[in-house]
Amino acid sequence: MRDLIGRDVQRSRLRLMTMASAAALLAASMTLAAPASAADDAVLKKWIDEEFQPSTLSKDEQLKELQWFAKAAEPFKGMDINVVSETITTHEYEAKTLAKAFSEITGIKLKHDLIQEGDVVEKLQTQMQSGKNVYDGWINDSDLIGTHFRYGQTIALSDYMTGEGKDVTNPGLDIDDFIGRSFTTGPDKKMYQLPDQQFANLYWFRYDWFTNPDYKAKFKAKYGYDLGVPVNWSAYEDIAEFFTNDIKEINGVKVYGHMDYGKKDPSLGWRFTDAWLSMAGNGDRGLPNGLPVDEWGIRMEGCRPVGSSIERGGDTNGPAAVYSIVKYLDWMKKYAPPQAQGMTFSESGPVPAQGNVAQQIFWYTAFTADMVKPGLPVVNADGTPKWRMAPSPKGAYWKEGMKLGYQDVGSGTLLKSTPPDRRKAAWLYLQFITSKTVSLKKSHVGLTLIRESDIWDKSFTERAPKLGGLIEFYRSPARVQWSPTGNNIPDYPKLAQLWWQNIGDASSGAKTPQAAMDSLAAAQDSVLERLERSKVQGDCGPKLNKKETAEYWYEKSAKDGNIAPQRKLANEKPKGETVDYDTLIKSWPASPPKRAEAK
Repeated sequence: MRDLIGRDVQRSRLRLMTMASAAALLAASMTLAAPASAADDAVLKKWIDEEFQPSTLSKDEQLKELQWFAKAAEPFKGMDINVVSETITTHEYEAKTLAKAFSEITGIKLKHDLIQEGDVVEKLQTQMQSGKNVYDGWINDSDLIGTHFRYGQTIALSDYMTGEGKDVTNPGLDIDDFIGRSFTTGPDKKMYQLPDQQFANLYWFRYDWFTNPDYKAKFKAKYGYDLGVPVNWSAYEDIAEFFTNDIKEINGVKVYGHMDYGKKDPSLGWRFTDAWLSMAGNGDRGLPNGLPVDEWGIRMEGCRPVGSSIERGGDTNGPAAVYSIVKYLDWMKKYAPPQAQGMTFSESGPVPAQGNVAQQIFWYTAFTADMVKPGLPVVNADGTPKWRMAPSPKGAYWKEGMKLGYQDVGSGTLLKSTPPDRRKAAWLYLQFITSKTVSLKKSHVGLTLIRESDIWDKSFTERAPKLGGLIEFYRSPARVQWSPTGNNIPDYPKLAQLWWQNIGDASSGAKTPQAAMDSLAAAQDSVLERLERSKVQGDCGPKLNKKETAEYWYEKSAKDGNIAPQRKLANEKPKGETVDYDTLIKSWPASPPKRAEAK
C-alpha cells in the first residue's frame, strides 16, 4: 500500500517546522519508566499542584479524575504501550510531560513517539493492511475520517465506549464538550476518533496599518469604502493592490499586500486541499462539509462517492475551482514578494513575522505562539501583537451556509488489529491527554483548543489580548464554518497526493488553471474508479456516475436545490466589502453556550 501514501501528507511537518525547537525535533520519542505500583494520592496531588494548572476542574475534581485513571489502569500495570503522533508543539508536550505523568499515575509504561506526519500515515496504512500491531494508539488527522469508516479497520469509538471499552471509558470524558466531534463522525453517525488538538486556517493582517488614519483616508478616497477586514476576495485584492503599489514603503522598507508560496512541492498540495476551493465557493452548502459536493469537488450520494469531474457531477474542475486557482496565481505574481513563487510552506511561513507583509489570506493559527514572541517586528513593546487574525474573506462563488475554511483536528484513533488489552491501555492514555484535568494547561502550551469549557475559561479571557484574536475566533459563532476534510474522501492518502502534482503544473506555468483542474478531476475519478472495481470499501465505496454534459449537471443542481457545480459568473469581482475589526469582535457573543461550564 506504499503507493497510497501521498508525500503531501507530510504537510503538517512542513507547515509546523517553524514552531518546533531544534532540540525537540531531535527527540524522536520519550521513553518513560513506570513505578512498580500505581500512584498514591501524594503523587497525584503533586502533578495537580505542579503541572496541571490551570484547569476547568477544581483540585478535588482533578484528584477524583486521576484516581479513576489509576484504578481503571490496574489490570494493565507494567505493560509497555506505544502511541504515535506527528511532531508539533502540542504533541511534544504530551510526549515529554503528559506521558510521564500517565506512567506515574497508572503504572503503565507509556512511550509516545514523535515522527513526521507522512510516516504516521504510512505506518497506519501498514497496520491496516497487514493486520500486525505497529502502534497501540494513534493520533492522526481527522482528514482520514472517510478512509477510517470505509475500510473497516478502525474502532468506532461511540460503540467502543458503551461496549468493549466501557470499563476503561472515563465517566468524566464529556464528549459533548469537544468542539471537533462532528469532524470525527462518519456518515453512519458513529464517532471514530477523539479530538486531541485543532487549529484553523484564518485571515491575518497588520492591525496597526489598517487603523492608521492616513492609510484609511487614502484607501477610502481610492476605493470608496473603508479599509478593514475584507469580507470578500474583491476587497482582499484591493487591499493587496493598495499596500503593494500605493503605500509601497513603510519606514523605508518595501511592503507587500499579500504572502503565499508556489514551489511545486508536496507542501503545495494541502495549500489547496485545506479548503482553498471552499473559500472561493466551490461545492455545496452544508457543515462541516458540503453535500452532495464537498470542498474537494467530490460528489457523494448517500455514503458513496460518485465523481470528481464536472461531467460526473463533481466540481473539481468547475468554474468556482478554476477561479480559485486563477486568483491564487494572480495575487502571488502581483502582490507577494518575488521569492514567494519559489518557496515551500516551511520557507514562507516566517515571512509575515518579519514585518513587511500587510495581510495573508491563508494563515494557520498554529503559528500564533511564534507570532507573539517578544522582540519581533510585529509585536509591541508591551507584548501585544501589532497584527490580528479574523475570519477569511469569501470568494465570488461562495453562498451562505457553505463551509468557509479549514481546521486541522489531530485525533486519537484505535485499530481493530491491536490486541484488546493493549487497545484498552492506549485508550486510557488518549483520554488522559484530552481530559479536563490536563486539557486547559495543554491548550495554553500549544494553543490548539479542543474543549468548549477551556475556550471560555477565565485564564484565556485574561490572555486573549496577547493572542491576536485567537480566543475571540474560537468563542465566535463563525468557527463552525471551518472544518477538516470530510466523509466524501474515500482514501485520503491516495487522493491527496494528486493535488500538488496537478496544481503544481498551474503554479509553474506548465498548464493553464483550467487544464490543471481538468487533469486533477480526471485523476481523482480514476482513483475512485479503481476503488469501485476493487470493492474493498463495500457499500460505502465509490460508484461513479456516468458522464454527462456540464449543462446537464448545472440544470440538475438548480432543480435539486443544490449549488454545485455552478455556472461561470459574468462578474467574478464584485465591489469590495470590508468590516471594522473591533466592530466585528464586539458583535460576537460575550458569554459561553449554556452547556459550557467556564470556571
